[in-house]
Amino acid sequence: MSYQYLTKENIQQFIKQALEEDIRDGDHSSLAAIPKGTQNTAQLIIKDEGVLAGVEMAQHIFKAVDPSLELELFKKDGEWVKRGEIGLKVHGESASILSAERLVLNCLQRMSGIATYTHNLNKLISHTSCKLLDTRKTTPNFRIAEKWAVQIGGGQNHRFGLFDMVMLKDNHNDFAGGITASVNATKAYLKEHKLDLRIEVETRNIEEVKEALAVGGVDVIMLDNMEVDEMKKAVEIIDGQCETEASGGITEDTIAAKAETGVDYISVGALTHSYKSLDMSLKAVS
Repeated sequence: MSYQYLTKENIQQFIKQALEEDIRDGDHSSLAAIPKGTQNTAQLIIKDEGVLAGVEMAQHIFKAVDPSLELELFKKDGEWVKRGEIGLKVHGESASILSAERLVLNCLQRMSGIATYTHNLNKLISHTSCKLLDTRKTTPNFRIAEKWAVQIGGGQNHRFGLFDMVMLKDNHNDFAGGITASVNATKAYLKEHKLDLRIEVETRNIEEVKEALAVGGVDVIMLDNMEVDEMKKAVEIIDGQCETEASGGITEDTIAAKAETGVDYISVGALTHSYKSLDMSLKAVS
């Protein structure tokens, strides 16, 4: 559960690509309508209630567009905000503010929605020791922001991508000829390539749980789409020999019962694909 992806270089690369997508050879609306050098101030108006996320990202974006822009922060990442509150003010060249506006809002609105949903689900399992994880079910080219938002909301990041952990899901196991064959091939591959990666194996029933335990070398056993009673039995069988993760169809109605089975983690793809963005806008200060 590493946040090593959250480096200055990765953040800057994300912003560079996002600005290139939006601006290309120029923000012609601003360049055409506003006299060069015009100075103004805009403020971020919160129009919803929830966990604010993306403030630090917004700082990076404004500075990437124009290093001379000056920011005044009134709210910080992870803070609960309410409708009508002001999150920040930005002062400087008007055209620069407008060129940064949409990317700033896209990040703040979406990241705040994810952070809020993560916070709400976390509250439902707060009486247990279970940790809430995200997944790779993210928006292409926006993963860094979405996983950062999960963090801000109090969740934990699972693997960032296919490169930083081995997860042998049902298709891997079926294609390889079963869990035993899949895990043994993986251990040989990691040894050959001198890779130190954790191995997680997806299981669909008690028989597969027993097979994953028997083959050895597995760090995490995923209990996929199991009913509560079966999951509880699986946790008892595993008995701390490796970590456990509940996954598949987890909802607000089922998450508490799944956490109460004793699993170490619950992964929820909906954190990054079924959240509601928080409404906010960036408006000129008259």
